[in-house]
Amino acid sequence: MSGLELADIQGGVLRAYGNAYASTSYLFVVVTDPAAGRAWLRSLLPLVTTAEPWTGGKPATTLNIAVTATGLTALGVPDPVVESFSWEFTEGMRSRAAVLGDVGASSPEHWDVGLGSAHLLLLVNALTTADLESRLAMLREARPAGVEIVHEEHTQALPETREHFGFADGSAQPAIAGVNEEKVRGGGVPLADGGWRPLAAGEFILGYEDEASRDDPRRALPTAPVDPLGRNGTYLVWRKLEQDVLLFRQVLAAASAHFEGGEELLAAKVVGRWRSGAPLVTSPDGADPAFDPTAEGANDFRYAEVDPAGLRCPLGSHVRRCNPRDVPGTGPFLSFRHRMVRRGMPYGPLLPLDATEPDGVSRGLVFVCFVASISRQFEGVQVQWLDDGNIFGLGHDSDFLLGGDGKGTGKMTVQGEPPFFLAPHASFVTTRGGDYLFQPGVRALEAVAEGALGR
Repeated sequence: MSGLELADIQGGVLRAYGNAYASTSYLFVVVTDPAAGRAWLRSLLPLVTTAEPWTGGKPATTLNIAVTATGLTALGVPDPVVESFSWEFTEGMRSRAAVLGDVGASSPEHWDVGLGSAHLLLLVNALTTADLESRLAMLREARPAGVEIVHEEHTQALPETREHFGFADGSAQPAIAGVNEEKVRGGGVPLADGGWRPLAAGEFILGYEDEASRDDPRRALPTAPVDPLGRNGTYLVWRKLEQDVLLFRQVLAAASAHFEGGEELLAAKVVGRWRSGAPLVTSPDGADPAFDPTAEGANDFRYAEVDPAGLRCPLGSHVRRCNPRDVPGTGPFLSFRHRMVRRGMPYGPLLPLDATEPDGVSRGLVFVCFVASISRQFEGVQVQWLDDGNIFGLGHDSDFLLGGDGKGTGKMTVQGEPPFFLAPHASFVTTRGGDYLFQPGVRALEAVAEGALGR
């Protein structure tokens, strides 16, 4: 990680904390007294986990802190400093709900209490349940008057790192220069000669060159808020996505009765991967039982030459829409400039395989990603690629997995001879809350806590 100021970058961004941390808790906080909020923040600074390598094994718990635009104001940060952030961050996710497709049951009026209106977010990981409860108790009890926890979300990894629809999650993370270049094959930028190169660190951490800087003779850095906030920070997108697992199973079962390949292949066509995570492009005839998503080159595949018509992996499959790689019509430039570091975790218990009726239990995924540009990276994928299929030649077909209930046509075409059509359906996924936050570098976090910005 040469050139990156690891001691100033908060942890969990450049590298995941790993499967040893089977649970993550998210505490959303509102500050009504700026001085009390800053004093409380100062007391937490020694606990903040950085990106420095661990030399004595994994700590029992980790803590990272992010703040919303309204949170900066609540902590006493002057308006000119807040206004130096990106416009979508200052607007907030709640204000941009209609743009993001959060309408109907997903609209903010139906969001969980405390989501979309908080000032700070504490992210806590723990090795054991006892470690987690101890850290959470300390954070709850240490709050002064003027600081209130308004929402807690607790997540837990599911067996085999699956999400509730049954698919392995978290593969195909971006390969970042100087960080995880061992994942460059399939995780980096596709080159014309068939090779790959890692992405510039500035695509995810502010204060460093990004992909545009490579071609700029001035080597200008990406737009960032005023210093010290513009160095070693990153934007954090947080979304609580409730999954209707029973409906997903029922729709697949009903449709597969008319699909020659059967239910498992149809499920893989919707997602673009088998439940094991094996890509359809490299395993078109069946799930590879030996597939290891952590193996070098496990995601080394492209679409343009191997599967341009979507006969293996449909043009509208979820993973192909999220990361088109070298899809004709989008170009690799558009694809690699929309990459995100994803750190999602499931919440809620598994739905029994033999369930035939709703059990009334909430379950789903907490989606977290880190980006240097909310509009170009997260919103570009969410709005242009998932909610609208025009760029892929799919008209108004939205992503079949995340769409439904008025998003696009609601249908999906599975390319083939002849093609197979999945009919519109009620939504499998409902947004239950979210926000745009900023995870500052440690020095910037200290400056906020000291009230030293804008002096």
